[in-house]
Order: sequence, then structure tokens, then C-alpha cells
Amino acid sequence: MRRRRLVGASLALAVAAGIAACSAEAGTPTLTWYINPDNGGQAEIAKQCTQEAGGRYRIETSLLPRDAASQREQLARRLAAKDSSIDIMSLDPPFIPELAEPGFLAPVPQDVAQKTTDGVVQGAIDGASWKGELVTVPFWANTQLLWYRKSVAEAAGLDMTKPVTWQQILDAAQSQGKLVAVQGAKAESLTVWINALVASAGGQIVTNPEAPGTEMQLGLDSDAGRKAAQIIGDIGRSGIGGPGLPTADESASLTLFQGDKGSFMVNWPFVWSSTVTGVEQGTFDKALLDDIGWTTYPLTDEGGKPTPPYGGINLGVGAFSKHPDLAYQAAECIVTPEHQATYFATNGNPAANTKAYDDPAVQEAYPMYQEIRDSLQQAVPRSQTPYYNEVSTGLQQTWYPPSSVDPDTTPQKSTDLITSVLRGESLL
Repeated sequence: MRRRRLVGASLALAVAAGIAACSAEAGTPTLTWYINPDNGGQAEIAKQCTQEAGGRYRIETSLLPRDAASQREQLARRLAAKDSSIDIMSLDPPFIPELAEPGFLAPVPQDVAQKTTDGVVQGAIDGASWKGELVTVPFWANTQLLWYRKSVAEAAGLDMTKPVTWQQILDAAQSQGKLVAVQGAKAESLTVWINALVASAGGQIVTNPEAPGTEMQLGLDSDAGRKAAQIIGDIGRSGIGGPGLPTADESASLTLFQGDKGSFMVNWPFVWSSTVTGVEQGTFDKALLDDIGWTTYPLTDEGGKPTPPYGGINLGVGAFSKHPDLAYQAAECIVTPEHQATYFATNGNPAANTKAYDDPAVQEAYPMYQEIRDSLQQAVPRSQTPYYNEVSTGLQQTWYPPSSVDPDTTPQKSTDLITSVLRGESLL
């Protein structure tokens, strides 16, 4: 009798467990969206899309590390382990080929691709693609502008209504005893600068990005690469980049530009909202805000083409997700022009979809919205290759500090190091 009672109790527990499991499976599926740190905008969109889903799914956010390299490392390791908890990812564009090549990203359905690229700037589409195929969904895009102090440009006689070259802004700043704010730190921002300079001169850092690592060809030891090295080296050795150039990131560049020695700066649109906030809090006088102008990224050479840096975030769906179809439905909701516009106006991250720029809230928050949109249409992504980490780290090791960059030696030095690493002959 005792044995029967034990068996009966076990069966009852088993049945109860089975009912609970069925109940859990029958419930609303939860999608986990791994997001990069922001001001809460992505979490708010997740909440709104959960409400709009009407019970089809719910979205929970999980915060990734602050820097892009650490985000890449965490996601790549977990995807390599076939982690099924990764449904949606906010991905930095340069790392997309590395995840797409081994099949870590679920294929984008054709109807989703059409809906999520309608009205999207070309730079964002290029950055979301690999081997000519859309592998992620464009969410928000970013680009750098040339910011300038109107008083300095006017005093130097520089016409900012026309495209200007790096040499022109350097000459203008020097003539007024001012400094030029650029990012010379040994970080991804340095790679961004190098890529924009090389592209504007008509070159490419990687000339065959789809090739295996051992066969990769670099375009640094070229006229375009040497011109880029000349500009960086001149700024580094002349002192016009300020004493803090070797450690200057985007925030440090903004601080320099906002100071008494500020003249010209290349940087992302966040600088506007940051300065507006500073004026509202009494940190800066409104005269500073009134003195700030903006235009397209400078040309490497006169007669060249503007190739502003491209950044932003795209949405990838994990190949091992249990709900890839729902994840793409959620991605469609996340990237609607309305959500992109709100995210831009409140969090300062420019929209990938041009329709979002018609929103009055965007235009009020960012009066340079037209220049941002135009710049994104011209923006050039960094090298699209599965070996981007090796390329970027190799550039940072050989083009640093800026004062050491030499057009006669640096392009070849960086080529030798990166190709040696890719062939397994050297370590970074």
C-alpha cells in the first residue's frame, strides 16, 4: 500500500509537471533583444512593440557591454555555442560579416527585407548587407558632420557653403591660432577617421573584402593611403590637434571644440544635443550654440568626393533562436519610421529611414536634420569583412600615435602587419 501511494504521488507530480510545461509553451513567447547601452530608448520601443503585438510575443531587453568590441566578443562566443536565447541583437555594422559568414544570423525573409529597407538610406543598407544580400535589418544610422565655429570660419575667409578640404580647415584654424578637434585615441574612432580619409581619396582599406583572410588584399599602400597618412601625420606633428590628441575620443573632441580654442571638428550628431543641454544647465553661454555651424564631412583632396563615416545599429536575428519568425516580426515593429523618429528625437541616434526626418520632433531637436540625411546617403561603411577585428586593430597599432604617422612608411607598415596576422605569421 505504501509503494502504491508513492507511485501514485509520483504520477501525480509527473502529470502536474507536464501540465505546467504545456501551459508555459502555450503562453506568450518571450523574445530576448540584446541591446547596446543607450538612454532607455530601445527598452521603451520593446515595451511599445510588446503592446502592439497583441499577445503574439513579448520582448525583453538584455544589456550588452558599453564598447562595441566587447559586444562583438560576447555575441560571437555565445552564437558559436549555438545559444538559443539570442533572438534579436543590436549589432555594430562592422561586425556583421563576421557573424553572417559562419551562419550565425537567421536569413532575412524577402518580405521583411522589402518592408524594412523601403525609404532607408543607402549607407544603412550597405552596412546591413554581406555578399550583396541583406543579412540584418537597418535600425538607426549615424554619420559624422564637419562642425565649425562660424566666427572662426568667417575671420579666416573660408566659405562654408561649398565643400572644403582638410587642408583648408587646417589653414583656417592655424591662421586664427585655433585647434582642430579630431579623434586620435588608439580606439575604433581612429579606424573611422582613417577609413573616411582613404575613401574620400578614392581608395579602399580592403580591396577584396569577401576573400579568405590569407588572400586578403589591402589598398593602404596607395596614393589614397599615403594622402590619408599625410593628413593625420601633419595634424599630429603640428600640434593643431591639441595636446590631448593621442587620447582624444569623441567626447574629448567635443570638449576641445566647445572651448576657447575651438574652430573645426569632425564628430557625430550627439554633439548638438550635448551642447544644447550644456546651455540649458548653464555650463555654456548661448553664444556658443549660436556660433556653431555644420556642413558635410571634409574632402581629403580638392575635387574628391565626400565620404562621411557611417555608423549606427542594425538588428540581427540569431540563427539558433526558437522563434525566428516572431523575432523578424518584432524587428519590423522596432524599425518602423515612427519608432525611429521618436528614438532619434529622444535618444539622439539618427534614423536609417528617411521618412523619420519629416517628423517635427526630429526637426526641432536637430536643426541639421537635412545635412544628416544627406550625409547618410553619401556615407561609406568601414571595411565589410569577417576579419574586421584584425584589420581595425592592426590599423590602430600602426597609425598611432598620430604624430608618428608617415605617408612614406605607415601605409606599408600597416599592410605588412595586417596581412601577416591574417596569414597566421604574427599576433596582434
